[in-house]
Order: sequence, then structure tokens, then C-alpha cells
Amino acid sequence: MNPKPHSALVILGHGSKLTAESAAPTLRHAATLRARRVFAEVHAAFWKVEPFLQPVLDAVQSREIYLVPNFISEGYFTRVAIPKALGLTGPETRLSGSRRLRYCPPVGNHPEMTAALLGRAAEVAPGVAPETVSLVIAAHGTPRDGRSGEAARREAARIAARGRYAEVIAAYLEEPPQIADWAAVTRQPVVVVVPFFISDGLHGAADIPKLLGLPPGVTGGGPWPVNGRQLYYARAIGTDPLFADLILDQVDAFDRQHGFTP
Repeated sequence: MNPKPHSALVILGHGSKLTAESAAPTLRHAATLRARRVFAEVHAAFWKVEPFLQPVLDAVQSREIYLVPNFISEGYFTRVAIPKALGLTGPETRLSGSRRLRYCPPVGNHPEMTAALLGRAAEVAPGVAPETVSLVIAAHGTPRDGRSGEAARREAARIAARGRYAEVIAAYLEEPPQIADWAAVTRQPVVVVVPFFISDGLHGAADIPKLLGLPPGVTGGGPWPVNGRQLYYARAIGTDPLFADLILDQVDAFDRQHGFTP
């Protein structure tokens, strides 16, 4: 994308007080983009852990600030919680002193997410015949917000339409079909699970492996013999270094959609 020497980029993450790994990918992507010098400033800010959202924005020197949520889905946090916390009034919010906040779509909405998920699946199970595979896109989901699980359903449908794998489903921690029921909702002898999460945090490294029935201490890889199947478990999609490029793409797409020029 074109350099923005008079603008700042703030990557918004969720974070967790339970594990530092939850914030690690967002911090790494921020460091990667800072080194590229596309923006005058690049920061990471979080909902649950320091550095928090508002203090980071208060410290930004640039008057034009792009906010990119490093979230998988367009759920409660990206649609309600973050805009409310930051006083956002739409795609562009004008503040005092000629400051402008430009709120981009979450990274999980990027059209290249399908290819990234396929890449993760191939990476964790190289050489496995796809016609023998049930691919499971594992996501959080919540019955409190139907849009939370929408991204995983969308990606599962897109991958299924390509016809590469024998079966593709989305499964969730908090809504049906649940990840714990993976053996009942899949039919193939090989099951490849790709976590549609930003980080290998508590969910990715502990909760999901336990629900899958992986041996204690195992957090990924494979094949693991579980319930008479061969199970493979990938790293969270958000740990892919490609996400740094997707963050830039979300800024570029925002500018094109709203007619902003560098």
C-alpha cells in the first residue's frame, strides 16, 4: 500500500489476563508493521490487558488514526463494545483538534482468510489425501450474538465449495455444533482441526485440545489416534505472519471504499 507518513495505525486486540500468549500475535504484527515504516506510528492496544485502548489513543501524535480490529468476527466487541468505548460515530469519527479516527473492518473479514485457513490445514497435515479428511474450522461462537459464529460458517462454506476436502464444518466452543461433539458430526477417518482464533491462548492451547480428547500436554500437531480417527490440530490462524499484510489490506480497502486518498 502507499506510505502514510502522516498517519498512525492502531491494531486493536482482545487480550486476556489469564495468558500473555493471547496478546502476542497482535504485538508481533504491530512490530512487523512498525519496521516497515508505512505509518508514522504503529501501536497495539487491547480490551482486557495493557496497553489499553484509550490510553494508547491519547498517546498517539498523528491526527489521522486508522483502527484495525485484530478480531476474527464482526461480533459484539467489534460492533458494540469497542465503538462505544472509543466514542466512534461511524467509519470516520472527528475528534477535537482535527483528529480523525478511521475504523476499519476486522481482519477476520479479509477475503484471503479462506486461503490462510487452507494453508494452515495443509501445513499441519502434509501429504494427507484430502478426500479422506473432515476439516473442522474451530471458532468461539456465542448464543448471545449470532454474528459471532458467522465468520467460521462463511469460511467453512467457501472451503466446501472448492470441493477439496470430503467434508468441511464449523464447530464452536459456545454454540452448536460444539467442538466437543466433533466425533459425532464428522464422518471421515482423518479429522483436521484449524482454530479460527487470533492466538494460541487459553482456548487454543488448553480448552480445545481437551475438548478434542488430545493427550494431556499435547497442544497441536498429529496424527493423534482419538476415537478411532486420526486427528490433526493446527495452530491458531491469527499467528500466521500473513496477518500483518492483511491488516494493511484492511486499511487500503477502507480508503478505497470511502474515497480517502493517501
